[in-house]
Amino acid sequence: MDAAMLDGEAPGTASPGPRRRRRVWPAGATVLATVLATVTAGAVAAAGLGLLDRTPAGRPAAALPPATTTITEETLLDTLEADGELAYGPATSAVNRLRGTVTWLPASGDVITRGEPLYKVDDDPVVLLYGGAPAYRDLRPGVTGRDVKNLERNLAELGYDGFTADDAYTWATARAVMAWQDDLGLPETGVVELGRVVFVDGRVRVDTLTAELGGPAAPGQKVLGHTGTAKVVTVRLDAEDQRLAKEGAEVTVTLPGGAAVTGRVTEVATVIVPGEGGQEPETKVEALVSLTGKKAAGLDQAAVDVAFTADERENVLTVPVTALVALGEGGFGVEVVEGDATRYVPVETGLFSGGRVEITGAGLAEGMTVGTAK
Repeated sequence: MDAAMLDGEAPGTASPGPRRRRRVWPAGATVLATVLATVTAGAVAAAGLGLLDRTPAGRPAAALPPATTTITEETLLDTLEADGELAYGPATSAVNRLRGTVTWLPASGDVITRGEPLYKVDDDPVVLLYGGAPAYRDLRPGVTGRDVKNLERNLAELGYDGFTADDAYTWATARAVMAWQDDLGLPETGVVELGRVVFVDGRVRVDTLTAELGGPAAPGQKVLGHTGTAKVVTVRLDAEDQRLAKEGAEVTVTLPGGAAVTGRVTEVATVIVPGEGGQEPETKVEALVSLTGKKAAGLDQAAVDVAFTADERENVLTVPVTALVALGEGGFGVEVVEGDATRYVPVETGLFSGGRVEITGAGLAEGMTVGTAK
């Protein structure tokens, strides 16, 4: 008895062509990680079962694919849409350093600029000044540092002169400070005590009030919360989507009503979001997006959609992700359909987006028919 009869075949009957095996991959921009994680297992299983071998060119297939699609040439984008909140950005607390009684507070929504009181203690102003270095000590003749430079630059901007705006507090600086104190109705000491000024990056908008008018003021007490004056969009992304939120990246923001405006990522930070209902805290990526144009005028707060684009491939060949086949010898391919026959062509995969994948392979061209899962 020959080998064919042992295999249950009649003598002279030709063996059918190799069977195909398909794997349906998850769609989306994160499919690459899933594909790479499973390719080895898929290839080993296929080889062990004698599946997924490429059919020689022109050889009839045992059966045509369950469905087909065509290779298309298009621009592929790695994008993600996320929910955002249009407002004035995260609030920062103004912390009091003086003792006394809170005698004046601004109203929520007020805008405070350089040289104006942020609040008052014992009827003396705590003054808003611009600068990146925080105030942390008394400023007097003989001290040097970034906080001195902040103070002197602000005095110069407010019209006081007679000193050099550098990082050294001199007697000339003290004379200018005394003139400034006189204009504010403060004792003319020439010394700026800790707590008399608050340094911020620019003008601020009062967000919330945490102190009470007439209440006691004490060092370390939070008086109010303030934000910037420009409207920004705050977006929180999952940690694995951090590649999308890069400082300087351009995004598209869709406002209520459907109007789209261009935005730019200005700040990215990692934040811990407390869990709800006993769940574990989550690590998120928080991005702040500034807007261009005036379409957001009149909206103090609104829910918006933000579209991020991390990568772009122009004029590349693409197929649905479900058209990829794990080959027995490793890697991926597509099954090219030519009439009633098929053949497998190895491919290199590129960008995955929206359920499609960029491919390159020998002889592949736009319009060719390839197999895919139903």
